[in-house]
Amino acid sequence: MNTKTWMKLCCMLALLGLVLAGCGNKEPAAEQPAAPAASSAPAATPIDPATAASISGTVKLDGAAPKAAMIDMSQDPACKGMNMAENVVAGGGNLSNVFVYVKDGLGSRTFDAPTAVITLDQSGCKYHPHVLGVMTGQTIKIVNSDPTTHNIHPTPKDNREWNESQPPSSAPLEKTFAREEIMLPVKCNQHPWMRMFVNVVKSPFYAVTGPDGKFEIKGLPPGDYTIAFVQEKLGEQDVKVTLAAKDTKTLDATFKP
Repeated sequence: MNTKTWMKLCCMLALLGLVLAGCGNKEPAAEQPAAPAASSAPAATPIDPATAASISGTVKLDGAAPKAAMIDMSQDPACKGMNMAENVVAGGGNLSNVFVYVKDGLGSRTFDAPTAVITLDQSGCKYHPHVLGVMTGQTIKIVNSDPTTHNIHPTPKDNREWNESQPPSSAPLEKTFAREEIMLPVKCNQHPWMRMFVNVVKSPFYAVTGPDGKFEIKGLPPGDYTIAFVQEKLGEQDVKVTLAAKDTKTLDATFKP
C-alpha cells in the first residue's frame, strides 16, 4: 500500500471514530417535569352542625281547588275502575305535592349522592308518591305492586330517556338520574292516566308538602338563599330568605288556582 492510500485510509478511520464517539457519548435529554395542575377553586367551608339553620312552613291554595278529573281505568280490569286525577290536591286550603328546594345560595358546595334508596311504587295503577325528590346519582327503586304489567317511561329534557316494561311480581328496576331537573315527568305507556314527577337536585335541601301543606328543610349553613316552590299545574314561586347561625325561620307560600 503506497503512502497516499495509507493516509486516506487513516483519515477515514479517524472520521469514523469521531462519529461513533459522538453517538455513543450523547446523553438522553433530561425528562421535563410535568406542568403543575391548575389549581381548583377553593373548597367550600364545611357545614357546621352547631350553626346550621332550618326553614319550615305551609303552602296554601287561595281559593277553591279545581275539580279533580275522573280517571276511567276500565280498559284494564286489574286497575279497579274509576279514580281521581292528582294535578292539584288541596284539603282545607293546604296544598299537597309542592316541591320545595334551595334553588340558589349554596355556592360551590357539592354533596355526595346518598346511599339510601328511594322507592317509587305502582299500586292501584297509580304512582306512589305522585311527586318525588331525589339527588343526582341517587338510586330510585321502582316496584310493581299491581297484578298487571306497567311500562315506566320518563320523558326528561336534561337526562337520559328510557322506557322499560315491568310485569307483575318482577324484580324492581333500579335507576338514577345524572343531571338536575325539576318536575321531570314519568308516565306509563300501558296506562295513559298514570303520571308522576321526579325532581332531581344537587343538594339534600328539599322537601315535598304533605296533605297538611307543610314542609321542613334542616341543616342549612347560614347564608342568603332563594327557595323555590314548584307545583305541576300552578307554576313556581321563588322566595328569598337570609339565615343566620342557628336560625329557625317560617317561610309560607300561597298559590292561586
